[in-house]
Amino acid sequence: MTWHQLLNWGKQHTWLFLVPIVLLFLWCGYVLYQIHLAERTATPRKADVAIVLGAAVWGDRPSPGLRERLDKAYWLYEQGYTPYLLVTGGVGEGTELSEAMVMKQYLTEKGVPQEKILTEDRSTSTYENLRNSLPMLEQHHFETTCIVSHGYHLARALDMAESLEINAYPVAAQTSTLNILYHKTREVLAYTKWKVDRVLLHPPF
Repeated sequence: MTWHQLLNWGKQHTWLFLVPIVLLFLWCGYVLYQIHLAERTATPRKADVAIVLGAAVWGDRPSPGLRERLDKAYWLYEQGYTPYLLVTGGVGEGTELSEAMVMKQYLTEKGVPQEKILTEDRSTSTYENLRNSLPMLEQHHFETTCIVSHGYHLARALDMAESLEINAYPVAAQTSTLNILYHKTREVLAYTKWKVDRVLLHPPF
């Protein structure tokens, strides 16, 4: 095929290039809408336990973003929305303490009794945060949970909780420290990866 013929073929089959682009934009719009829906419904309600999703720690202290999640969880506890807090997250790269241990230390410093804080300290991802929390939910006979994280993160977390048959609703931590545009862009990719992983975990056949 000559270059001239290739150009003509391309003009006649432009739709072959446009369809994937249109589908990509539609998918991104769908994911952003799911994120918006989760954020819109992320209001406090009573639950047996609040699961606080892990994030980065700086040395032996929570990062500013993680501190925002913990402050929201503390508020839920103080206001009587939940009697227990379940903090999650393992040891990250370049750190010695697990995210869960740093989180527990922060909450106890704020006045939450240690016996009211459960820890899941082996996970390295949001899915593992929730999956590894299941034995504690069963052990303590917790039937209702709320998931505490930043708003952009909650749609994926709720979908994961549903796949694990965890009865959960979202609670959003407000942020003044995170670049939301950056995190929502990353979340579109993370949500897409999760949807692929979910199909692999639970094939529809």
